[in-house]
Amino acid sequence: MKKTVMLSALITLTLPLTAHAQSSDPVLTKAKAFVATAAARANKWTGPTTGPKAQTGKSIVYVSSDQRNGGAQGVGAGVQEAGKAIGWTVRVLDGRGTVSGHADALGQAIALKPAAIILGGFDAAEQADLLEQANKAGIVVAGWHAGAAAGPIASPKVFTNVTTSATATAEAAAYYAIAQSGGKAGVVIFTDSAYAIALAKSDAMAKIIKSCKGCTVLETRVQSLGSATKDMSTVTASLLQKYGAKWTYSLGINDLYFDGMLPALTAAGIKPTGQLSNISAGDGSQSAYQRVRTGQYQDATIPEPINLQGWQLVDELNRAFAGQKPSGFSIPVHIVTKANVAYDGGDKDSFDPQNGYRDQYRKIWGK
Repeated sequence: MKKTVMLSALITLTLPLTAHAQSSDPVLTKAKAFVATAAARANKWTGPTTGPKAQTGKSIVYVSSDQRNGGAQGVGAGVQEAGKAIGWTVRVLDGRGTVSGHADALGQAIALKPAAIILGGFDAAEQADLLEQANKAGIVVAGWHAGAAAGPIASPKVFTNVTTSATATAEAAAYYAIAQSGGKAGVVIFTDSAYAIALAKSDAMAKIIKSCKGCTVLETRVQSLGSATKDMSTVTASLLQKYGAKWTYSLGINDLYFDGMLPALTAAGIKPTGQLSNISAGDGSQSAYQRVRTGQYQDATIPEPINLQGWQLVDELNRAFAGQKPSGFSIPVHIVTKANVAYDGGDKDSFDPQNGYRDQYRKIWGK
C-alpha cells in the first residue's frame, strides 16, 4: 500500500501545477485525479473468483488479425499459455492484416471443426457471413477487440468480446494530456476508420479534449494502422508544417503511429521530450515501452494486459462450454509513464499485472 501511495504521489508531482488554470477549469482538476489513480500499481485481482471447473478435451483456434501486430500476437500467446494450463489444444492462424486474409484464416478455422474460435483483433461484423457458418456448425465464437464494447455481441453472434473499455482508455489518454499540459494541450488525434473500437476511442478522446477550456483538437487524422509505419513519416512532416508549435500532443489509438513518426521528428529538430508529447490509448507495445522508458518521443502508453486477456478468453470459453454466462470482467485502465514503467511487468516491456491472475484462473478451473 505504501508503494502505491508513493507512486501516485510521484505521478501527481510530475504534472505541472498551474493554480489559476486548475481553479478555473474543473476538467484539469479531474484530469489530475484520474491520472494519479490510473498510474498506480495494478497489483490487486479484481476479476472472477468462481466459475466452472475445466471442461475437458476441447480444441480451439485463435485467428489473429495480424501476427505482426504486438497486441494480436500477444493475446494469442496468452491463449496458448492458458490453453496448456487448462488442458486444451490451441492452434493459431494468421490473418495477415487484411480483410481477405482474415476471411481465409477464419475459413480454415471453421474447416478444422474446433469447439471454439477466437477472433483476435478484427471486427466481428467484417466477417459476419463466416461467423454465421461457425454458429450453425455449433462452434462457439469469442473475440478480442471484435467490437467497440466488452461483452456479448448479438449479431453476428459472439459469446463475449474481451477488451479494456474503449471509453476508459480514451479518458486515460486525454486526461493525461490535459493534466501534463496544465490544461493547454494542442492535440492531433490518430485513428483508423476500419475498426469500430478505434473510432470509439478517438471520438471519446476528442470529446474530452474539447471539454478542456484551454485545450484544442487541431485535427483527427484517419490513418490506416496497416500502413502506419510506412506513411507516418510523411504524415508527421505535413502536420508539423501545417500546425507548427501549436501541435504539442498526439493521441493515437495504437502505438504503431509513433513507430513511424521518429524520422520526421528528428529531421525537424523536435526534441525527444518537452516539445511534442505522444500518448497511445492502447497496445503498449515493446517499442512503446522502450520509448517511454528512455524518454524518446513518447510520454505514455495505455496498455492492455494482453497475456491476461488471453487467459480471460480461455476462461470465458470454459464458461460457454459449461453452459454459463460470461464473467463480465474488464480490468481497470492503467497508464504507463517513465515514472512507473518499471512496475507491472515493465521489465518485460509489456503490461503484465502482478495480481496473480494465473493462479486465480487455475484455482477456478481446478488445475
